Amino acid sequence: MARRPHAAPRQAPPATLVIFGGTGDLARRLLVPAIVNLCGDGLIGDGLDILGIGSSEGDDEALRQGFDEFAPEGASWHKLRNRVTYLQGDFTKSEVFEALKNRLGAAGNVVFYLATPAKFFGPIVESLAKAGLMEETEGAFRRVAVEKPFGHDLASARTLNKQILSVVDEGQVYRIDHFLGKETVQNIMVARFANPWLEAVWNNRYIDSIQITAAETVDVGTRGAFYDATGALRDMVPNHLFQLMAMVGMEPPNDLSADSIRTEKAKLLEAVRVPTPAEAKSNAVRGQYQGYRKAADVSPKSNVETYVAVKFWVDSWRWAGVPFYLRTGKALKARDTEVVVTFKPVPLALFRDTPVADLPPNRLILQLQPNEGIDLDFMVKKPGPKMQAVPVALDFKYADKFTIGGRTGYETLLYDMLMGDQTLFQRADQIEAGWAAVQPFLDLWAKGKGKVESYRRGSSGPECAIELIERDGRTWHAIA
Repeated sequence: MARRPHAAPRQAPPATLVIFGGTGDLARRLLVPAIVNLCGDGLIGDGLDILGIGSSEGDDEALRQGFDEFAPEGASWHKLRNRVTYLQGDFTKSEVFEALKNRLGAAGNVVFYLATPAKFFGPIVESLAKAGLMEETEGAFRRVAVEKPFGHDLASARTLNKQILSVVDEGQVYRIDHFLGKETVQNIMVARFANPWLEAVWNNRYIDSIQITAAETVDVGTRGAFYDATGALRDMVPNHLFQLMAMVGMEPPNDLSADSIRTEKAKLLEAVRVPTPAEAKSNAVRGQYQGYRKAADVSPKSNVETYVAVKFWVDSWRWAGVPFYLRTGKALKARDTEVVVTFKPVPLALFRDTPVADLPPNRLILQLQPNEGIDLDFMVKKPGPKMQAVPVALDFKYADKFTIGGRTGYETLLYDMLMGDQTLFQRADQIEAGWAAVQPFLDLWAKGKGKVESYRRGSSGPECAIELIERDGRTWHAIA
């Protein structure tokens, strides 16, 4: 389905949203509030029903009360509330799928949302297909939404893709990366392709390097068991950060259809150079915040990274020679998700006899969260008799122009699922290309190689991250 940027959005068709894990935090804190927001916007009408599935004792009213705490107050939730029902059952057993089939009856459009631990993704899809619940009829769709993590390495991602695609079509699968639901992330494509002056310099002739940062102030909290088996690289790089890199680096699509956009993103990810063992050793650093090993469900001898910085190369005509620096971490000094594009310096011959021989580079900063906006750093002459250049910034803040608060980030994703638009969802080849690029780092660390350096809570990360980029004659943009 093609996106039509100038057309008013249509109301989603009537459907039933079945949430496996309907009593969990994802459903209560994010999914249902997003649906209520869409109802308030008029993008979802009275034809949407919600069926939650869980193993906990309870009934329809108990599930509704669980949603009451987080659902936005107002008429939209009160109207939707009566269309929320509950099915208790163990979704590792076939009986629950027969009960689900009976409950759905002649319902036409159905989206199955897997808000469950990742180990259940494949078995649930297989059970849905075996029960005939994924069979589509003319004029009625059946779709399945799969949360991350989608695999824990390249081999497991390939196995999961094969398992799911053996029983359903790619067009029925919506692999969710919630980063892509953010308005500021989607705006990367608009900023690039709707502004010809920007696209004209978006290449290795003018760009020196690109940094992509996702910094968090929070620590692992109560997710110690999950995080100690995962680490920062698996949790963030092959999915969230690679999706940002794909949007920044992709070629212009032929049109705004989902297939065209996802094909160009896949091409970019497939062009990411898979590092040799030597490159894997020199192009990545790991850190662990002080006190991590004392967190609940974390091994006292854990060697898992809570911070990672990695340098990648993209072997394409546009990006040959331009390094992409990716970093992410927990317990850092500020919450900061951004893309920093650093342009090449001007020839200094013109300024060799002036005090401005060391001009800072021009930079374009796409601030994705918080304080969403776009900054362009460039040079101007400081008033006075001498030739003195100083950096200034043109800055745009979303909050000054648009109202973007009060959203969970899932609104666009849920609406697109109901509309059948897969633009913002990952395809199987994108998933596998991302894992392929990081697999050499995982292999190296599995052998006990790759030192994990301690860093102070509230800092910008370990010193080794500074060394990684400074040896190339560059510096990190400050986390702030």
